[in-house]
Amino acid sequence: MTNDGRPRGRVSLSTPVFVVGVAGITAAVVWLDAVTGTAIRLLPLLIFLPAIASGLGAVWQTVVASVWVLGMVAGTQTYMGADVDENLAAAGFVALFGLMSVLGCRYRVRREEEVFRLRSAAAALQRQIVRPLPLLTGDVVVNGLYQPVEEDAMVGGDLYEVAASPYGTRVLIADVQGKGLPAIGTALAVLEAFREAAYRDETLTEVVAAMESAVLAHNAFATHTGEPERMVTALVLNVGREPEAEAVNCGHITPYVIHDGDARQAALGEPAVPLGLGTLDPDPRRGARFPFPPGATLLLCTDGVTEARDPSGAFYPLEPRLREWTACPPDDLAQTLGADLRRFTGADLRDDVAVLTLTRA
Repeated sequence: MTNDGRPRGRVSLSTPVFVVGVAGITAAVVWLDAVTGTAIRLLPLLIFLPAIASGLGAVWQTVVASVWVLGMVAGTQTYMGADVDENLAAAGFVALFGLMSVLGCRYRVRREEEVFRLRSAAAALQRQIVRPLPLLTGDVVVNGLYQPVEEDAMVGGDLYEVAASPYGTRVLIADVQGKGLPAIGTALAVLEAFREAAYRDETLTEVVAAMESAVLAHNAFATHTGEPERMVTALVLNVGREPEAEAVNCGHITPYVIHDGDARQAALGEPAVPLGLGTLDPDPRRGARFPFPPGATLLLCTDGVTEARDPSGAFYPLEPRLREWTACPPDDLAQTLGADLRRFTGADLRDDVAVLTLTRA
């Protein structure tokens, strides 16, 4: 909270603006009275001052505006020789309207404080799921963008993480089945497993196995609480000092390698099944190595990009677009893609969007 009782982060009327506004509106009404010769007919218009203050300012500002208007109306009525009954009726109506404005302002401020607390909790949760970009390790610089599909949501079903381990930099990008808050429990299970295994396990397949176990355990618990089981598409990378990278693809979109004026998907072979479905596939997941030379950029994304459609139903042409942007600085590539995606869809995104760009540190 600020010193005047307003929730932090909210733009409200400052005291100088409030004083100038009240004085200016009062002077304008009085001047119009004098110029038009309407005596006290326009002065009751000041009754709207408390309503304006209640919608924009603090509770104390609404109280001050109400008292000011009540004094102005009652004083002017008395000065102009109005009847006592008329004066009392006008003052009573002004006082009642002022009281309603104060109560309305108090309710509005409480709601704003509640929303602020909820958004603060959501922001803390978001920092646990998706850390702010860019992220830097000894091997790579990771930029990107993250945009949940739900309006005003701070967390969606897409997730990513970067971990510097003794075996290289491990990078995760994943997409939990479903959207919004219902998918967060699964996302947290995947993240916690990755964060622990990325430092502990030497091979990527061991890291993925730990994530698979976490999803299966979470789904087993979900069946007892009435929640649906969820699968997770995921791509896990390991980038070290050598001019290539290793990946284990669990049903996710294959990364794009942008280098020497061209953009192509890495040759990883057929993806394995998503996390949560490992028991259905008898073949174990295997890693695949692909070239990642100095000066190249890796682009990772979720299906919110590749499955985006324009108003006519056409899919977003990601690979041709990347070939057009090979000269785009890696720091700006994700933002360029995001802006183009909004133009392509007419700002009608129907899925969460996550994009990561990796360049060597």
